[in-house]
Amino acid sequence: MKVLITGGAGYIGSTIASVLLDNGHTPVILDSFVTGRREFVKDRIFYEADIADRAMVRRVFSDHPDIQGTIHCAALIVVPESVSRPYDYYRENVVKSMEFFKALADLGYPKVVFSSSAAIYDVVPGFMVTEDSPLLPLSPYSRTKFMMEMILKDFCAAYGMQGIALRYFNPIGSDPQMRTGLHIQHPSHLIGKLVEVSQGRESVFNLTGVEWPTRDGSGIRDYLHVWDLALAHLKAIENFDKAISEGSEDEVDFTVINLGTGKGVTVKEFLVAFENVVGKQLPVSNQPPRPGDVAGAYANADKAKRLLGWKAEKSIEEGIADALKWGEVRNTIIHY
Repeated sequence: MKVLITGGAGYIGSTIASVLLDNGHTPVILDSFVTGRREFVKDRIFYEADIADRAMVRRVFSDHPDIQGTIHCAALIVVPESVSRPYDYYRENVVKSMEFFKALADLGYPKVVFSSSAAIYDVVPGFMVTEDSPLLPLSPYSRTKFMMEMILKDFCAAYGMQGIALRYFNPIGSDPQMRTGLHIQHPSHLIGKLVEVSQGRESVFNLTGVEWPTRDGSGIRDYLHVWDLALAHLKAIENFDKAISEGSEDEVDFTVINLGTGKGVTVKEFLVAFENVVGKQLPVSNQPPRPGDVAGAYANADKAKRLLGWKAEKSIEEGIADALKWGEVRNTIIHY
């Protein structure tokens, strides 16, 4: 099967491409390199273009008319940055995705797997959310993901498209074969910061937010190995028709699916696990929450198992170990 991946030169998109290749499928990658890496598309079918470039999107499908589905990963994703640069986030994520979805509809390629986010959920008692839990996106980033879901659903109703929105929780780790991994030089999220501190590139780990209403005051998350996350996209593409027929509601060919482990882990608990894997304690400084931060949530992932036949298999410790290994080899693969 041939599958288009937008943002396929990024952390998650490139891992999805590797999973597809390893399972006998052919990824076709579209990326503009706003954040992606050329090193991640080496020896892969690749087009350098913006998703809103209709001429290039037409060319991709003209060159590869046998594409059977699209995985849409392209987006800006840094929460604090979205607070200071909301225009860029709404333009890149919402406006351009709308143009891209309409191009897919016009060209007759209606099947879309969309990279959404658990950041759109409201905080609920107990912190575990199902796909029906209340939504309350609190940052420009999370609001763009919510809007993109709504646009895709409306396009499915109006233009005969079919959409699966996969709501990611918190990816960690890297491709276990070390082909790709987190490529940002100065990461803002938890695992990237811990790796930077453990390998001496940062002096202290800033624990942002220690007064949340959780069991230890730190935020609670659902940490999912990026390889498991990528495998879920494989399952979504391979089981697309089943997921749409059994998961859709309101007579619209659209469904949302949580991707997580089903286990809530606080930041302090994750820090302990990280220190156990790395074999040393890290210097820690408690800090106030960053702009746009929330207490957090973790997934009820029953729907993913029912519709996709998928569940997370890898442990937090495996994700940490792969992230550390990637941190050691990254600069031999990526040339900044």
